[in-house]
Amino acid sequence: MKQLLIHRDQSHTQAAVVADGILTDYFVEQTKARSLVGNIYKGIVKNVLPGMQAAFIDIGLTKNAFIYVDDLLNPNMDKQPQKKPAISQLVYPGQALIVQVVKDALGNKGARVTTHFNLAGRWLVYMPNADYIGISKKLVDEGERERLRSMAELLLRAPEGIILRTAATGESQEALEGDIVHLRELWNSILDKAETLQGPSLLHSEEQLLHRVFRDLYSAEVEEVWVSSKELEAEVRMSLKLISPQHTPYIRCYMQPEHAIISQFSVNRQLLAAFERRIPLASGGYIIWEETEALTVIDVNTGKFVGHNDLEETLFQTNKEAAELIARLLRIRDTGGMVIIDFIDMELEDNRSKIYKLLSQAVKVDIAKCVVFGWTRLGLMELTRKKTRDSYTAKYLQEIELK
Repeated sequence: MKQLLIHRDQSHTQAAVVADGILTDYFVEQTKARSLVGNIYKGIVKNVLPGMQAAFIDIGLTKNAFIYVDDLLNPNMDKQPQKKPAISQLVYPGQALIVQVVKDALGNKGARVTTHFNLAGRWLVYMPNADYIGISKKLVDEGERERLRSMAELLLRAPEGIILRTAATGESQEALEGDIVHLRELWNSILDKAETLQGPSLLHSEEQLLHRVFRDLYSAEVEEVWVSSKELEAEVRMSLKLISPQHTPYIRCYMQPEHAIISQFSVNRQLLAAFERRIPLASGGYIIWEETEALTVIDVNTGKFVGHNDLEETLFQTNKEAAELIARLLRIRDTGGMVIIDFIDMELEDNRSKIYKLLSQAVKVDIAKCVVFGWTRLGLMELTRKKTRDSYTAKYLQEIELK
């Protein structure tokens, strides 16, 4: 059974997805200090740095945002100039510029912004100036890809572009059109605000955690939704009517002490275990998870697992179990950047190929872009995962004592 758990109080909103008792996804957001990724601002260019091909922009935050020259060019790469211009030819100090946050401020760096705008809907991502149609790589059926592309071509107006999400599989032209019309109207309202407001100003705020969870993670596989208040129950029912009118899961309201839903399903215990340095495998093996500023290193060990047949089979089964766990922990921990996995050495090339395919398949459910490159010459597995938000989960676990 797949369940979606949502708890909200005055300081935090938590959302967890549990499949047969196993935590698969977890998100927490501060009520007053949530992520700015997706927000659109009218900013003022403060400094232009030709040597770095970058500029700093005041968007009304404590730290100025920064933009690279690539994010000022046409979003359609086929329409970009052959020779990249100097950034000083594109922007100047004092210029008003509409930008969208693509990465939260991290450490001493301000937020990263772009002029390659996108607005996410249920079935697609709308790009007002991209002038191309993209389709999720996770959608592999060529016939379905062509069907969706043909419908999209009928719905777009130049220079609009869209990326069709995996969730669009099997959807009708009317469903796609509803998404496009809604997002087109939203973009036009943003432009209207930009005409009337002085910079720096917020023009559009990305949806809060509750709406993002339903937009990105909800599917017909979810059989139950548990919420912590009647008010939250009403919001959930409204969200479900918009994104899934034909499928309504059983909605349960669990109004108990703070974090009761999270405790009821052992999410707190699984969360704490997921952020340990040493994480056990059910078979008796374990993994060591080390995060540095440059990359994340994961070491797989057999531990007490001695297997039942030959040594090669024991090593393969340990690596298989570790690969499935690592794919899940990447999402829960919201790990970003380069990841190196030191699986246990196996002699058979067929087993190495199976682990690569298994891991590649397991990361496909990740809403973040995750690319498995394969084995290096040293026998390590290399992958990357795109991180756009400053993960708050680890900080949250330090701030409060989960019950």
